[in-house]
Amino acid sequence: MTPGSSRRNARSRTSSSTEANDGADNSFGNTKPRRRDRNKNQNSIRILNLDIKIMLGISVLAFFVIFLLINNIIIKPAGKAPRPRVITPFPSPKLMDLPQFQGEHRESLYWGTYRPHVYFGIRARTPRSLVAGLMWIGVKDGTYHMRHVCQDADELNTYGWTQHNGRDFGHQVLVDQGLKLATSFLKSKSEGSGYGGDWAVQIDVQTDKSEWDNEMLRHGHLFFYLADESGHVLNLAGDTFDIDKNSLLASGSRSDIGDWQLHLESKDVLELHYSGFRTPHIHNLSDLVQHNLGAQARKFGQLLLSDSSEDSPNIIVFQISASIPFKADIAFVSGTKVKTAKVEERVSRLTGASLTSLLKDRQTEFDIKFERCFNVADKLEPESTIVGKAAIANMLGGIGYFYGQSKISFPENSNLRGHDNFISYWPAELYTAVPSRPFFPRGFLWDEGFHQLLIWRWDIHICLDIIGHWLDLMNIDGWIPREQILGSEALSKVPEEFVVQYPSNGNPPTLFLVIRDLLDGMEKNKFTATERNGITSFLERAFVRLEAWFQWYNTTQKGKEMGSYYWHGRDNKVTRELNPKTLSSGLDDYPRASHPSDEERHLDLRCWMLLAANCMQSITQLFKKDNKPEKEYGSTAKLLSDFDMLNQMHLDPLVGAYFDFGNHTEKVRLSWKETRVGTRELVRDVLERPVSRLVPHIGYVSLFPFMGKIIPSDSWILEKQLDLISNSTVFWTDYGLRSLSKTSSMYMKRNTEHDPPYWRGPIWMNMNYMILSALYHYSEENGPYSDRARVIYDDLRGNLIRNVVRNYHQTGFLWEQYDQKKGKGKGARLFTGWTSLVLLIMAEAYT
Repeated sequence: MTPGSSRRNARSRTSSSTEANDGADNSFGNTKPRRRDRNKNQNSIRILNLDIKIMLGISVLAFFVIFLLINNIIIKPAGKAPRPRVITPFPSPKLMDLPQFQGEHRESLYWGTYRPHVYFGIRARTPRSLVAGLMWIGVKDGTYHMRHVCQDADELNTYGWTQHNGRDFGHQVLVDQGLKLATSFLKSKSEGSGYGGDWAVQIDVQTDKSEWDNEMLRHGHLFFYLADESGHVLNLAGDTFDIDKNSLLASGSRSDIGDWQLHLESKDVLELHYSGFRTPHIHNLSDLVQHNLGAQARKFGQLLLSDSSEDSPNIIVFQISASIPFKADIAFVSGTKVKTAKVEERVSRLTGASLTSLLKDRQTEFDIKFERCFNVADKLEPESTIVGKAAIANMLGGIGYFYGQSKISFPENSNLRGHDNFISYWPAELYTAVPSRPFFPRGFLWDEGFHQLLIWRWDIHICLDIIGHWLDLMNIDGWIPREQILGSEALSKVPEEFVVQYPSNGNPPTLFLVIRDLLDGMEKNKFTATERNGITSFLERAFVRLEAWFQWYNTTQKGKEMGSYYWHGRDNKVTRELNPKTLSSGLDDYPRASHPSDEERHLDLRCWMLLAANCMQSITQLFKKDNKPEKEYGSTAKLLSDFDMLNQMHLDPLVGAYFDFGNHTEKVRLSWKETRVGTRELVRDVLERPVSRLVPHIGYVSLFPFMGKIIPSDSWILEKQLDLISNSTVFWTDYGLRSLSKTSSMYMKRNTEHDPPYWRGPIWMNMNYMILSALYHYSEENGPYSDRARVIYDDLRGNLIRNVVRNYHQTGFLWEQYDQKKGKGKGARLFTGWTSLVLLIMAEAYT
């Protein structure tokens, strides 16, 4: 199987392939986790053809009007080529230009572990950064293998951050067969430091007792590298190294941080070798190192770097070899030419016993803050607390910084030449959490709202910074690309055919979940005065972008019936899918109407729009905006919360369940058909004519009105929702609520020959969190069903926590989804995106 082919067209997330041209041993092979694929057959941007008759004697004013009409489609700056609207930035001040994101805040976040796709990597929040990272040689099946990029093919027993504060400290444990590495990261700002301060890395290498007799694991080989993306030359301290006499390895200079030095210290006996490279790209660095090692092994029979360098290297790799166990401390100090630099003193503080002491202090601070933020000491067993800490640590440790240009679908018949069906977005930066370091190490729009439910409770300033970066990606129409593949390193993880984004397609606007939390928190005085001021100034500037975002959904995704919406992007011409996927909804293969059309009414999108309208109304009230927008959002919220209208459009009163509406038949199947070349393939076979009707599949979508707390607490329909949730034939399992009822004709059905069920049965943490939040709400409401809601809430919460904790301690990972039959983790492992919501479930932290 070729890299990337294991995506199997799901979740618009291609499985991470490998570093470009990396060795075959490092490819993903047969990994199976999958998420939304890209639908290439999307609706193209419509270009209006204006038929304007210019009459003799037309006035200057008329010409101006015509110009404006034309520019409604094409923005044409004076002296420049026409710019399509889809790649025109939203014309308002950027959120990231707010004063609260400058100065000390910006500098404090300058350096970080912002390269989530590698096992350990450091970079700055700047487009062309000095980057650092770690590789090592692992042993698998009696042979050596290079470890660098996070990937399942490496078969590490476990890896991930056990502690990370999102700012200046992190501790990670990686177990690679019999080899155990602990990597710690620490930042420090001292007198004389350059911009962003200094940082240190401590690497502790051990072997498992069971491997002490393994000759291949008696010596460890680490490869620590520095690479300058700007191409600045890195200077070696010498041709040979004796760190007992001189700890300096390399030095250089950059305009952002000034002169800098890299030092290595250790009490153990280390053997050092190096190689220098000159290349504009670093995404294939593993390949360069392996090629160098291979050449040396063939010549001398040893896995040692060549102790040579290309001219003017912008990458230097240092090989650190020693008998296991050993420990190495690496210190990076900036601003070294300043008279007050005190380099030796700073290096001493960031290595040896002093570094170990500083790391212990940070670990203690992490534990104290964890309890202060989540208050779980009295609610959890120690085994659960470990998982809770891993959840927030990996969420924060997985935050990345990316810079580049998205590729946007654009019509072939456009006037722009030289583009293969796409056009490049403007160059942009993105600071964001990621769903999964090995599989999805980049930004996903609907995931990010769930991520921030955790992050704002830990660090509101980081949360606002991330949301600001996302909103600054908005174009003039109010659209934000839903998947961000920015920069060569991010692109190297995604097959080319899945890179292009489609401007007709949205994604659930989950950032409103966070905004609702922040508004609620301000109303209940949960924030300090400084935090409240920061949130207020943020929302005030964000309002115009949020308004445009809301209007984009409210116009482009609106259905034919008043108060109805449908996700664009479904393909009504598919021949190989049992049910055409709805990738833009985030729920991929969740069954919708069998025949996509503009007659559809998607229940989940309707509920997302109610959330957005409520938030927008609250913001207008907060800032006392003029009455017009407040009334507009208020009327939209009133319309979408109209219980009778909701029931008329989406409720089946006989079942007591809510459904989508569309052109549908249940008589669709996949059948084997012979092709012209003599092979067989599974194709869609429709056995009866579809009709307009409710789509009879009970699943997560059916519970959106319940999740949105739209149902009155005394309604018989609420009782029906509780019946469905607690019914083991429908939602209930001992491990959480399944995504699709066992009664559905699509339950656990493959969507194509290569597309196994995804949202058709397995348990997903983000939806279970939202359902728990609603159960908690209704258990607190006065009504005839509050006691029953509480019982179901307690049972479901216990089941979810027990199963996630059990899986974590058995496998070493949080998982993308969980099997509804036995509770086993499925899909992507080290999925520390929305599965980390288990911590909020532990803390009972809901809006």
